[in-house]
Amino acid sequence: MRVIAGKYKGRGLQSVPGQMTRPTTDKVKEAIFHMLGPYFDGGRCLDLFAGSGSLGIEALSRGMDEAIFVDKHVKAIQTINHNLKALKVTEHVEVYRNDAFRALKAIHKRDLTFQLILLDPPYKKGNYLLLLETITSMQLLAKDGYIYCEHDVKEHLPQELNGLFQIKQHHYGDTSGITIYSRGNE
Repeated sequence: MRVIAGKYKGRGLQSVPGQMTRPTTDKVKEAIFHMLGPYFDGGRCLDLFAGSGSLGIEALSRGMDEAIFVDKHVKAIQTINHNLKALKVTEHVEVYRNDAFRALKAIHKRDLTFQLILLDPPYKKGNYLLLLETITSMQLLAKDGYIYCEHDVKEHLPQELNGLFQIKQHHYGDTSGITIYSRGNE
């Protein structure tokens, strides 16, 4: 696993030990960021269910200014911290061990918004509708921001939900599907 592009291009990343996470493949990661726009002009990213932090780190490498990483597993938090330290990314990042919904409530209390929200929960364990409804009701997505969802290919996400519009959907193989939403862009 590595960083695909940007200022950390080619740098290796440690994956979370054990079977509790499945890292996004380099091929899928490259395709994701190609769809979102290859580079960002600043902004804040939320990597919820962060695992190794690979997706959030890729966003930082491609120009995001800040990132918040959240995962509820100790090994994941240790791995994220290791990867950030190895890349010497210590400023403008926050790492929290927390349940996704508790983290969203805490972020809401801070009045933060994000240009990019990455949702990659364990397959068949994420309630995407509830996550998306929570994000929209708390107004956590900035105007013209994006939400990326990685999910089981059999899971069908709505075309539109509370002001979010599905702008891309793609399947990779028999198991991995991605859906990208934008706020305010039909």
